[in-house]
Amino acid sequence: MANNAPNEVEETIKALKAKPGFFSYIVMNNDGIVIKYENMEYKMAVMHAYHILNLYARSKKYLTKLFDAAESDIECLRLRTKLHEMLIAQYAKFTLVVLQVSETEEVKVETKVDDTKEKEAEEKPAA
Repeated sequence: MANNAPNEVEETIKALKAKPGFFSYIVMNNDGIVIKYENMEYKMAVMHAYHILNLYARSKKYLTKLFDAAESDIECLRLRTKLHEMLIAQYAKFTLVVLQVSETEEVKVETKVDDTKEKEAEEKPAA
């Protein structure tokens, strides 16, 4: 008897792909074995899996040291780099990583020099 219900994971990935800025995703088990991935080579997905699970484990370890057990549960990690923004969520035996295009905002800082200070500096004779 075949199950005709839509796959929940496929529906979630389809919804994520529709979001602006979506670049790639990786689904892995908590042992680091890549199950599904898109828009990257397999070697890159495995490398991401290794580093992400390592980061997740260390984050969990240090949060447990810093906070009470009730407050130290990680639901999601968000990491922004120059190229991508990573959203990492672990549930039961699986981890989902979504890579989004990082929208770097150019921040223009205008510096205004007080005219009176410039004039005072010009008027002072050199010693």
